[in-house]
Amino acid sequence: MLRRHPDNPILTPERWPYPINSAFNPGAIRLNGNGHVLLLVRVEDRRGISHLCSAISEDGVKEWQIDNEPTLMPDREARPEELWGIEDPRITWLPELRQYAVVYTAFSEGGPGVSLALTPDFCTYDHHGMVMSPDDKDAALFPRKFGGHWAMIHRPMPASGSAHIWISFSPDLRHWGSHRILLPARRGAWWDARKVGLSTPPVETPEGWLLFYHGVRNTAAGSLYRVGAALLDLDNPVKVIYRGSEWFFCPHEGYERVGDVGDVVFPTGCVLDGDGDTLLMYYGAADTTVGLAMGSLKEIVCWLKKNNYPGTT
Repeated sequence: MLRRHPDNPILTPERWPYPINSAFNPGAIRLNGNGHVLLLVRVEDRRGISHLCSAISEDGVKEWQIDNEPTLMPDREARPEELWGIEDPRITWLPELRQYAVVYTAFSEGGPGVSLALTPDFCTYDHHGMVMSPDDKDAALFPRKFGGHWAMIHRPMPASGSAHIWISFSPDLRHWGSHRILLPARRGAWWDARKVGLSTPPVETPEGWLLFYHGVRNTAAGSLYRVGAALLDLDNPVKVIYRGSEWFFCPHEGYERVGDVGDVVFPTGCVLDGDGDTLLMYYGAADTTVGLAMGSLKEIVCWLKKNNYPGTT
């Protein structure tokens, strides 16, 4: 379903203009105006604290122009919820506000929570602060409202250990409610039985919102991260139309199996090519580098229809 780019990994720590430990889990957006692809990459420094750094490419594949210094740093004084870093951004263009929404994990003293910032240019930011309290992460916005309310997908982590994908709604992007489980983790031996979490922001297709998610299964060797998909109703995103029974993207290459955290593929951003069908999906590989995989939206939706299994057992 997804084909790895032959130049993978497309971004590595060695490419960075300043010393870092790892570069992975990028948010992605195609910029208005010139159509260039911007990645907001999670960069972990040699202390273990993460910040975000911009990389821009004309074709979204090569000749990345990386900022010479961090683009967005945690601010422990102004935003104490970012005490131990900011991680795993997802980016959504909001036409109504004419701004990009960057939803990211803020690692506070109380654990990871979901923070939101708006920016018109990735230079200045309007920080809304932590909008989902710990433990919560893997969040992104839909690009438009439903019944006058914004919708956010996120993943709380309860004390029970099993984690499901939730959806919540807000009138103003600051106050969130109407929380409900959107996609539960399955039980037993399934590939997504331990926990599930959002991968990229939802992608609008003629047949519904395409939702990529990671599923985690505990094995004797540790946790194994793989990627599956579901399709949500266009006008009522709490309604799941299809959910794939199988994963279709998993750790396979050496750079995905060996790194700071082995056996991980973790998509966090995607853009569409000029044909409106070719998907460029950017993912963290073994929590160390950035990979790129490409596929067809139409093929993925067709696959979902043939491999639909909405149950949790």
